[in-house]
Amino acid sequence: MSWLRALKATARSGLTVERRRLEPLVAARAALGLALVVGATLALFGPGAAISSAFGAFQAAIATFQRSWRPRPTLALASGASLAVSTFLGYVTGAGSHPALFLALLAVWTFLSGLAWAAGPTVGIIASSNVAMMLVTVTLPTSVAEAAGHAAMIAVGGLVQAALVVLLPVRRWGAQRDALADALAAEADYARRLRHDPTAAFDPVPLMTARSAAAVTPRQARRRPAELHGARGLAERIRPVLASLADPAVGASAEGPARDQVRELLAAAASVQDAAAHAIRHGEPVDLPPAAVAALRTPDTGALLGGAPRRAAVRLAALLDDVVETADPRTETRTEPGTEPGIGPGTEPGTGSRTESGTRSRTESTAQARARPTLLRLTPVVLARMRAELRPDSPVLRHAVRVTAVTATGYVLGSALPLGHGYWAPMASVMVMRPDFSQTYSRSVARFGGTLVGVALATAVVEVADPGVYASAALAVACAFGMYLLMRTGYAASQVCVSAYVVFLLGMGGSAWTQTVFERVVLTLVGGVLAMLAYAVYPAWETPRLRGRLADWLVTDGRYAASVVAHYADPAGPVCADVREALLATRATRIAWQEALDRATHEPVRHRGLSRAAADDAEHALAQFGRVAMLMEAHLPERGAPPVPAAATLAEALRRSTERGGKAVRERRAPEWDELRETVAACAPLLEDPLLRKGAGLLLDALDDLSESLTPNPAPQPHP
Repeated sequence: MSWLRALKATARSGLTVERRRLEPLVAARAALGLALVVGATLALFGPGAAISSAFGAFQAAIATFQRSWRPRPTLALASGASLAVSTFLGYVTGAGSHPALFLALLAVWTFLSGLAWAAGPTVGIIASSNVAMMLVTVTLPTSVAEAAGHAAMIAVGGLVQAALVVLLPVRRWGAQRDALADALAAEADYARRLRHDPTAAFDPVPLMTARSAAAVTPRQARRRPAELHGARGLAERIRPVLASLADPAVGASAEGPARDQVRELLAAAASVQDAAAHAIRHGEPVDLPPAAVAALRTPDTGALLGGAPRRAAVRLAALLDDVVETADPRTETRTEPGTEPGIGPGTEPGTGSRTESGTRSRTESTAQARARPTLLRLTPVVLARMRAELRPDSPVLRHAVRVTAVTATGYVLGSALPLGHGYWAPMASVMVMRPDFSQTYSRSVARFGGTLVGVALATAVVEVADPGVYASAALAVACAFGMYLLMRTGYAASQVCVSAYVVFLLGMGGSAWTQTVFERVVLTLVGGVLAMLAYAVYPAWETPRLRGRLADWLVTDGRYAASVVAHYADPAGPVCADVREALLATRATRIAWQEALDRATHEPVRHRGLSRAAADDAEHALAQFGRVAMLMEAHLPERGAPPVPAAATLAEALRRSTERGGKAVRERRAPEWDELRETVAACAPLLEDPLLRKGAGLLLDALDDLSESLTPNPAPQPHP
């Protein structure tokens, strides 16, 4: 993509306003916290302290809106405390009397905030915001004692926001409920698509998001609602069963009565999972559609389906029964599964006991909870991640260097220009800069556009109404409410409110509006231009790293397939820890590949050996490879089943060949699979399980497709 097209695309993205579900109650609670803090400090200590406390409460509320699974009060307290420390240290180093010393602190603080992105976007955003707010708040005190008072007021602002989250809860566990419900709804959509496309792809992001949401601190584990226990693990196990039931390669034939029965079962599974998702999202009892229950209970399943499809149908019914039982808030987890009639048969035909999948799924899913460390225990982990990024090829290190250079340059330039309020240039830079190109450029455009509109609107209000101190405070709170409400609709929309908020807030402290309009617009433009120039001069392009991302996905896909095949040689039942870990690893690398590909789409650089068409074909091939491994996982032999010794040889060949293939991809060569082909040919007569034998061939076909996608097209030969 050329630079012109890249700039157009990022500008369009930055100015886009998306339609998102608004949360007015949460926004009103955040604005109430800001109003309480500003009103109390304004009445008790005057405008200066009110501005400091307002910044603390404003920033703490923003922290509670971040996409984090930690308790919201914890985020508010951490944000308020860190901003208070930043402000006090900034003043002590001499923001006014010793600008060189303050500039050194600013550079160190900004560099650390850039490295903080290694710990995730929530930590990175809070750290960057602290630098931006510090640039303003250090200009307010006039003595060390007053600086300590301002820092205390900032911390109080965070404390008030945390207290309001506890005292005025809005939809407790709402984010976790939405994540789990989204995972079940995604599987319901997958089941419906399988009815028409038996090899449809599945996006693992909802399941991985639900997995992240399921990690809780010890205190959260004691308070988590019962319906949030176990359903995610069941959803994880349903997905391969759905795929194996639908795929003609291992399931029912492509046409005929058996296929019609499979379509009916898939539709019923989708309806049941949608009902469970709705119940979890709203904390209501599960309302099952009668038609879906009837379809899962029909006795025709055993007559029309046989072999692997029949086992998949029975296992699906048992798992769905467990999902409904787990998702219903009225139901306590039972130690004896099957004590009440479920939605499906829950037994293997001809036996009187529930399937192993149904029995284990609930007991294993509900007995264990993923642990999330507390903030104190997380600190050494974050520091270790930051140290790990201190290498020349790290995008996070490049971001830290860029943002440090730009912030220092912007501060010096803003101080030298005869405009006043010189901190607005570095503040704009640090707020728009992100580790990737598209976000940095789109946010720069959005911030300038939002600033222009917000300042113009605030200026018009000030000219017409001439508000006093308390009226300015009320207008600032109103603008903050608008920012909280529109935060997730787009950066441009929120910046309109933020710009007006800052104008009214500084006006409350005595700054005339004429001192903020022109300077803020010009210096915001300067900060945005510096950020964009810095990325162009010292970039961290994702495009050259695409082959490495693809190689990582290939290697983890190979390990997953090898782990699955190895359990045919040593049957351990459908629940295997090593298979689970390998599956999570391949999902993580797949998501990393997809995110990198999305970022690379808008970069103004050449593909460097991996065109978009080749990337799409390679992605499809590896997705098919993973799907075949998932089908084989869905039919892992039960514990005690006869082992298949040749499967161990095949598993080792898969692991070894994909690791060599990953190295070839990194070296810009098309991987070769001769050894694996020979192993498959030699083992095929010894693989007694038809699914295993057919799966080995399908895995090899997918790898051949990968090599073909990465092989450069030969130049056309001229006609004689």
